[in-house]
Amino acid sequence: MNSAISRILPGIGLVALFNWPIAAGAQTQPGTPTLENATILVIAQTDQLSPRALPSTPPSEATQDRAPANHSTRAYPPQADGHGVKLGGYNKSRWAEDWRKMRDPANRHDWIDRLKFLPLDAAGDIYVTLSGEMRLRSDFYANPGLVEAPSRREDLLRLMGGADLHLGPNVRFYGELAHGGIGGDNIGTPAAKSRNALFVQQAFGEVSGTIGPVVLGARYGRQEFTDGPSLLVSQKDNNTIRSALNGFRGWVQTDRVRADIFDFRYTQLGTGGTGDDRSDPATSFSGITAGVVLASHKGRKLYLDPFAWRERMDAVRWGKTTARSVRHFYGARLWGDVGRLTLDWTVDRQDGDFGGRDISAWHFSLAQTYALKVHALSPEIGIHFDYGSGGGSYDGGTIRGATAPVAGTISYSYQSVLNITNLFQIGPNVTIAPIKNISVTTEYLLGWRASAADAVYRGNGSAYAGTEKLSGSHVGDSLRAQATWKITPRLSLIGRYEYFMAGSLLSRVNYTDSQYLAGWVSYRF
Repeated sequence: MNSAISRILPGIGLVALFNWPIAAGAQTQPGTPTLENATILVIAQTDQLSPRALPSTPPSEATQDRAPANHSTRAYPPQADGHGVKLGGYNKSRWAEDWRKMRDPANRHDWIDRLKFLPLDAAGDIYVTLSGEMRLRSDFYANPGLVEAPSRREDLLRLMGGADLHLGPNVRFYGELAHGGIGGDNIGTPAAKSRNALFVQQAFGEVSGTIGPVVLGARYGRQEFTDGPSLLVSQKDNNTIRSALNGFRGWVQTDRVRADIFDFRYTQLGTGGTGDDRSDPATSFSGITAGVVLASHKGRKLYLDPFAWRERMDAVRWGKTTARSVRHFYGARLWGDVGRLTLDWTVDRQDGDFGGRDISAWHFSLAQTYALKVHALSPEIGIHFDYGSGGGSYDGGTIRGATAPVAGTISYSYQSVLNITNLFQIGPNVTIAPIKNISVTTEYLLGWRASAADAVYRGNGSAYAGTEKLSGSHVGDSLRAQATWKITPRLSLIGRYEYFMAGSLLSRVNYTDSQYLAGWVSYRF
């Protein structure tokens, strides 16, 4: 115990130093935004601490910037229809924003607001919305990759610009370009997710309309897709270049039920410009995500989202074998608010075929947060349990390792040293708001191997060599913290820290503890 404390204390000192501007006056990656008490921090869903907890804010503050219903008519509750979180003026996927309120000059506060509604006809039915983002970020890694090595510093730049053209209420075209740059010390050969001279982030056309009480819509092109549990599908906003898919998406909605049907190919990233990013024919991700409103009234909003998906990857590695993998995901997500309790529960069964071998895996995540009835600091306490099965990778039998089709790994490690495969984690957390527009979340993650018959896996899916031969279960524990300062509706400052303490499984094959420290400033319009 004392040795663990001695390893943690240096990290606590770094957190205190890094957060000094916040204390002087200076996002949680919520998969479960608080629906009635949602704070404007939703707009900083970018790279947030945990996919669960989100500090509460009085409803009057949460709704003051809320835009009207999205571009075309949405019958299903907009916060749950799978078309992007719409709690606040700015969203992670910028096409989810609706700025028709800027048609009225009384709602504009400066010249940038004018860019949100540029009419192209006298009636204002044809109009363009412009958007942009600049993010400056610095990441520091001590013992990168859990090995004794010189520290690494990555200085990252993201630039994004988008245009949303509406041809009346039923037709739209959306385009978005991105640039990613990287510098620093000991960065090696950066991955394409960190650098790209010019990337077509999104480019799609969409039609939608109504037939009686039913809303129908279809979209085709490159697009961000988040209709599912955040631990399984996300834009990977922690990366400089976010994840985007290519293909078709269609939806049908009433006010109580919905269905979202899709057929995508993944994007193969390059680094030199728009010519080397392409739809990857060796992959596919298709299926249906549905939704049912279980409760929708003051004090209780609950949704059940069942899903059935299929992922094909022509070259996947398990153990020492690389082969074609076809994996099916069958599950459901139950999420929402019941009074002061926010919950986000997902369970899914995975089966399929890997090079002629059966796939049989399970994944679940159970997250819940409770807002204490205390005015000072607005505290929220929470705990989440994450499990991904493992086994079969090295014995030539059934593959039992769970995976996530389109999701990042920061829920398990900021440093990408772990992912959900063959992992069980418990993470209690606490969120406070010491000052208006400032949120601080801390959590402690304890991690074990789910199956002793399999290895421990890195964030990129590769195994820590030798761990499959060891007995034992302790993978490692993490102390994590994140602070967000929402300076203005457009400008935010975020700091993040993690101290990872390697467990016996990793230390016995010569892996060690590591620290991660990051800070970034984001400006959006």
